[in-house]
Amino acid sequence: MDDAPVKPHRRGIWGWMLFDWAAQPFFTVVTTFVFGPYFVSRLTSDPVSAQAAWSNMATISSIVIAILSPVLGSIADQSGPRKPWIAFFAAIKITSVALLWFAAPGSPIIWPLAFMIFASIAAEFSTVFNDSMMPRLVSANEVGRISNIAWGLGYLGGMIVLIAVVTLLAANPDTGVTLIGMPPLFGLDPHLGEDARITGPISALWYLVFILPMFLFTPDAGKGVPLGKAVRSGLRELSGTLRELKRRTGIAKFLVARMLYQDGVNGLLILGGTFAAGMFGWATIEIGIFGIILNVVAIFSCIAAGWLDRFLGSKGVVVISLVLLIIATLGIISTGPGFVFFGLLPLSTEDGGGLFGTAAEKAYILFGLLIGIAFGPVQASSRSYLARSVSLSEAGRYFGIYALSGRATSFMATLFFSMATYASGSARLGMSTLIIFLAAGLALLLVTPYPAGRPEKSPAQ
Repeated sequence: MDDAPVKPHRRGIWGWMLFDWAAQPFFTVVTTFVFGPYFVSRLTSDPVSAQAAWSNMATISSIVIAILSPVLGSIADQSGPRKPWIAFFAAIKITSVALLWFAAPGSPIIWPLAFMIFASIAAEFSTVFNDSMMPRLVSANEVGRISNIAWGLGYLGGMIVLIAVVTLLAANPDTGVTLIGMPPLFGLDPHLGEDARITGPISALWYLVFILPMFLFTPDAGKGVPLGKAVRSGLRELSGTLRELKRRTGIAKFLVARMLYQDGVNGLLILGGTFAAGMFGWATIEIGIFGIILNVVAIFSCIAAGWLDRFLGSKGVVVISLVLLIIATLGIISTGPGFVFFGLLPLSTEDGGGLFGTAAEKAYILFGLLIGIAFGPVQASSRSYLARSVSLSEAGRYFGIYALSGRATSFMATLFFSMATYASGSARLGMSTLIIFLAAGLALLLVTPYPAGRPEKSPAQ
């Protein structure tokens, strides 16, 4: 197939970047800040078991993603166009997310867990195919900037939906009004969890509308071989790629490093909001405001990281981000009602009223700001790191393995969380396991070359 880059119209690049804008509300308002905390704190009467179940959902999703992502990426390189694959998985994601509306308090948790598994898998597979289009759209010098801008657009989209939820839809259960003092739209009842359940249909509709520019304007790869032949050839290509990694040790080191640190990042995104909800009893409004703060910071940090990526390189941006995430995670797990830094610094337990009224909650917000600064750039610049390291003809299979590296052991991070939480009855101890993955990934990345794609000579040569 043609390995030459195209020169798309500006609309094509913007169409590709809007994919992140379309996709992010699912992660922002469903997985992290609204529906996830609702699942833990209000859907059942046992928050600890619910948090472990939510973690198990992420574990199952990650295992399926890890197994199939590189296979699909290799098949895509052979079959050519990515858009049909994106459309197929978009249909699954939209349907599954919309069905979260039926997760009423007291209803069986198996159904929302199943819908989240299907939605999470479909979301990740769609991202594999979208990411593999990036090297065809812009030059190697521009991928870091474009990747970070796209990630920032994603956070902006997620923040807009989150703001709409906490100002127009989520009412305080005690007062019956939203953050701006009005009754919730559509008569949503917070006692029935409708303020959180509505995020499913909203995210589905948002995704459906805003992926259309990518389909309409972004150029796709040319037609390849028929699907049946593509499957056979793609599987052979994948086997060859895995053998090839023994020689391309730079890329292998990067993928393993990313596999480790992305586990920690995924854990923070999946569990951070639910951890705060369980510790402080935050409802949708508090969780939503926390998410808005993080997304505002993330938007500006992605813009800054896009500039830094050109001067420091993708590796420099990722290293800085990982250091900040380790500090932030240590701060979060060391904070509790009346203390910070594991009790070395006592805090007043007096509630000053209003949002985040205690000193511990304010400390949690400060540590959360570090996450907001780092979690966008660490992912966007990881994407550009790989894009600078592979050719167009191998982008699909390597971005499939890239998705594998982001999920292959992420079930271990959530599994460690679940095991530690079950064994100790403390979500704090479960959260502490995330530091292991962040620190191990950082250590390996420090000895990884940049860019990672230059073939290395064997010892015999």
